[in-house]
Amino acid sequence: MSDSTNLVYTGRVWKFGDLINTDMIMPSAAFRLPKNEQHTLCFEAIRPGWANEVRPGDILVAGENFGMGSSRPIGEVLRGCGIVAVIAESINGLAMRNCVNSSIPAINCPGVAALFEEGDTARVDFLAGRIENVTRKKSLEVAPLAPLLAEIVAAGGVIPMLVKEGYIHPEPFVAASS
Repeated sequence: MSDSTNLVYTGRVWKFGDLINTDMIMPSAAFRLPKNEQHTLCFEAIRPGWANEVRPGDILVAGENFGMGSSRPIGEVLRGCGIVAVIAESINGLAMRNCVNSSIPAINCPGVAALFEEGDTARVDFLAGRIENVTRKKSLEVAPLAPLLAEIVAAGGVIPMLVKEGYIHPEPFVAASS
């Protein structure tokens, strides 16, 4: 069970290695699909069928330089698969913000790849900076998620946060054409 209001998540771990780029996460073919189907091609080039195996509440653990490359909307795609949190040895800054903006907390955690095997259960407290392998009874301490990023995640993403704070309209509108 996860408590997203306190940014504590417990879920099954999916493990990926180093240098996972955004093209691997969201291949170009996904752009030609309706938005609600784009997640079906997530990791298709390196783990065919993976998107069909993920369950809501699962957690992604990765190696070095996760999410390098272009600014593809990987947060939306991972959220569509059911992923609720990303922990990696290191995460590309743009990929981290892309996840956070889609209400998926993401954090750098040196040593996390050695802490988990795929299928283990993780418990992650993003505010306390504690990463636990519940299955193996091991843990790591890490710098907590930055307060602003935690606020964005807790608000449900950047758009809901901006709507709530009155910076943007709740419903998009189209300007009249001439």
